[in-house]
Amino acid sequence: MDSFQIFGMQFTLSLLVYALIARWYVAPGLARLPLRDALTPLLFVHALRHLGLTILVPVVTDPNLPHAWAMQVGYGDLLAQLLSLLSILALRARLGVALVLVWIFNLEGTLDLLLAIYHGLGLHAYNLPLRSFWYVPTFIVPALLVTHVMMFSMLVKRSREVR
Repeated sequence: MDSFQIFGMQFTLSLLVYALIARWYVAPGLARLPLRDALTPLLFVHALRHLGLTILVPVVTDPNLPHAWAMQVGYGDLLAQLLSLLSILALRARLGVALVLVWIFNLEGTLDLLLAIYHGLGLHAYNLPLRSFWYVPTFIVPALLVTHVMMFSMLVKRSREVR
């Protein structure tokens, strides 16, 4: 197998495993909670997205990694992390703006991931010297995508609960 096939297989299998965990274990438990309480654990997954800044550390990735893409990935993740924390705080405080913040976070966070994937594929990132950062797109990003889908689903289906 070449790097693209290994990368694609690892990403796809991680996505499948996280989707099954979410469907069989996480979603049923969260369905029993009020929407504001159910969103919080999913947001906490994204509260660690500051780890994406690791792509900007030269000893973790090769200095020849395209700087513009690395900046997009790193700072896009940082913004998502900050928005997730703001959303958590707003939900916990029962602020009226909380669900709006969750929508903003979910849109920014999802677009950030999709753009990073799209541009990464265009750059053939699976052939770039990602070194240990390889685990972020093949192990962490699938979990982030699954939780984004779960949040979108909850926001659409259960938003009447809050009104």
